[in-house]
Amino acid sequence: MHKVKVWDGSTRVFHWGLVGLIAGLWISAELGYMDWHTRFGYAVMVLLLFRWGWGFCGSFYSRFSEFVKKPGQVASYLQSRQHSGPVPSLGHNPLGGWMVVALLLTLSLQVTSGLLANDDIFTTGALAFLVSKETSDVLTTLHKGLFNVLLGLFALHVLAVIVHEMKGDKLVRAMIRGWKFSDEHIAVPAAGRGRVLLVWGLSLMMVLLMLKWAPVADF
Repeated sequence: MHKVKVWDGSTRVFHWGLVGLIAGLWISAELGYMDWHTRFGYAVMVLLLFRWGWGFCGSFYSRFSEFVKKPGQVASYLQSRQHSGPVPSLGHNPLGGWMVVALLLTLSLQVTSGLLANDDIFTTGALAFLVSKETSDVLTTLHKGLFNVLLGLFALHVLAVIVHEMKGDKLVRAMIRGWKFSDEHIAVPAAGRGRVLLVWGLSLMMVLLMLKWAPVADF
């Protein structure tokens, strides 16, 4: 068996950082700590900007071109798994790849709606001044409703992970350590450190510039 580096450090930081921040967003919203809620939201925005960029120029298994498959390939995968169930794979399988896209799109819409939302009391999204009050109210409703969609997607994701773990595909361990095992020796080129720093730096800079420009932003 050969060790294959599947998930680079930045992808793992994104994954586990997002888990922690989503928990923080949920708790802070439930307790009414909206100042922390917005700060957690800005942090999620940095992670999302990084992941979108990393999906195009990151390490091999983190790229959209590697794990976003055509509908026909997804259908073939589902048909082949009807009886045998999920099997171990190095990166995302065709169905899991589209789950990642669904989560990224929904999270991006959630963050965007939050930036344009308001609670009619103390908290106003950093970019709410760009839209009318009526539009902001609609987006506030969307922001609240989308969280239930996210919970559903997270539940499906966790269920899929549990099923794979039961089948011997150690997804959690791989997302912690970064390695998986393969019968074949597979050389995966690593993303350069300069590229990593560039994508992280641009992601952080974009959020900081927004906060500096927005008249009501508070970090």
